[in-house]
Amino acid sequence: MAQVSEVVVREPDCVIGGRRLGIIAGPCLVEDFDATAAIAGELAELCADLDTPFVFKASFDKANRTSVTSERGPGWQDGLEVLARVRDEVGVPVVSDVHETLQVPLAMQALDMVQVPAFLSRQTDLLVAAGETGLPVNIKKGQFLAPEDMEFSIAKVTSTGNEQVLVTERGASFGYHNLVVDMRGLAIMRALGHPVVFDATHSVQLPGGSCGASGGQREFAPVLARAAVAVGIDAVFMEVHPRPDEAPCDGPNMIPLAQVRGVIEQLLAVHRAVMHAVER
Repeated sequence: MAQVSEVVVREPDCVIGGRRLGIIAGPCLVEDFDATAAIAGELAELCADLDTPFVFKASFDKANRTSVTSERGPGWQDGLEVLARVRDEVGVPVVSDVHETLQVPLAMQALDMVQVPAFLSRQTDLLVAAGETGLPVNIKKGQFLAPEDMEFSIAKVTSTGNEQVLVTERGASFGYHNLVVDMRGLAIMRALGHPVVFDATHSVQLPGGSCGASGGQREFAPVLARAAVAVGIDAVFMEVHPRPDEAPCDGPNMIPLAQVRGVIEQLLAVHRAVMHAVER
């Protein structure tokens, strides 16, 4: 596999791009503190037990919903307050999306990694603002971009002197209301020199395909994740929830929390096999 730079998320033990497969996981949206902290705590304990780096993910605002009536989350102040408490009280690194440059200075006070959503992966001012935080920046590849085009999005962040960049594959538009993952793209993006993340759950989303909301096929998320790990990536991103069908958004593509251990154990087994084969 191509060598990539390592991204350190808050603490020396949480490295994406090292020899261990990282896990970025959490619910789609920030809910109340107790619910959000409970999910973060369970995932942190699980990943510690499996000796794999973990970053907790939840969005404080989802500005790119299908409908104006779709659930967006608690908003900046309340959402960032919950995430800051989760980071400090649960003791986990935290990542969340930013949608506008004016959100960035506020978000960086509560986050350990800044995420640029796929729809905004070419927004120069937002990418530069994210880079100027000095925090790791995870750029999700737009559904409309070729993998090699991520070179230019990366360059917008690194122009600030910040080399802590990850790129995430989340599927490419395939006709209407459908996504497809070209596994070649993972290798192409990894050759750009930065860690590559595979978004297992958004890759099985059916965008806008459910009467004003996005549908999904969560049963295929573990399947695609295993394939991506076999190609050779650095982390897997997955949205999880104790009761996905009752979640505020993205329920159809989220993995039930009770199933996450089994999924991660399978991914780690594939990762070990790949690392062994590469080192022979």
